Amino acid sequence: MGEFAALIHNENIKIFRRVRTWIMLVILALMSALFPALIHFTSKGSEATIGIWDSFQTTVAIAFFLNTIFTALVAADSIAGEFTWGTIKLLLIRPWSRSKILLSKYISLILFSLFSTALLIIFGYGSALIFSSSAADSIASPTMDWSQGQYVFLLILCSYIELFLTAAIAFMISSVFRSSGLAIVLSLSIMFTKDIFIAIFSPERYEWANYLIFAHMNLSPYLLSDSGPGGRTLGFAISVLAVYYVIFMLVSWLVFRKRDVAA
Repeated sequence: MGEFAALIHNENIKIFRRVRTWIMLVILALMSALFPALIHFTSKGSEATIGIWDSFQTTVAIAFFLNTIFTALVAADSIAGEFTWGTIKLLLIRPWSRSKILLSKYISLILFSLFSTALLIIFGYGSALIFSSSAADSIASPTMDWSQGQYVFLLILCSYIELFLTAAIAFMISSVFRSSGLAIVLSLSIMFTKDIFIAIFSPERYEWANYLIFAHMNLSPYLLSDSGPGGRTLGFAISVLAVYYVIFMLVSWLVFRKRDVAA
């Protein structure tokens, strides 16, 4: 167990020793802190004062998209980067199985995503506390089931689930393709086109579209309604996502285990 922990530590060092990683984290922190300030200084008059939770919710909606992009970049480069830089041979001669190496990379990716999300929350909420007024928060929550604060953190959970699945897709692509550049391009392309794809092939129009992962990655509509795209339930959406997630991880594992690194 200690050796595996050391392997995870080694993968974390690979992520955080890169200047690119710290640039992404600094940008994420600055953007999270900047939006509440922008909302405050662009609001005129007492009637335009934004509440803490309203400001924080707006910040999360914008900054989390950036967070997802950064996590996808790290995921896309996780395995493909080893092939690009030629370090995969040095990694595989170590006394660790390929399965443990792959798992350590994935755990390190999840730890990075949790760290970046925590950074977003801390800077975003901290800035909202400074530049917003608690007295201006909406008295009524968007739903009667939760308070406004609970609703915002549930939105964060839904956003993280979407990030989690996007990272799984990027991780699989990284495992399948040797080129980190190609893995990054494909991952970001999927991110930016999934909403367009679902708009064209809507679950409301096509029954088979209900079984596409893109139709269920955003779980936030279920916070306000018992049914989502295509009239499906939350349980159905989670089941579809779980099946796709298992497939992504299985493909990553099979390809990485069988990958020929002699060339």
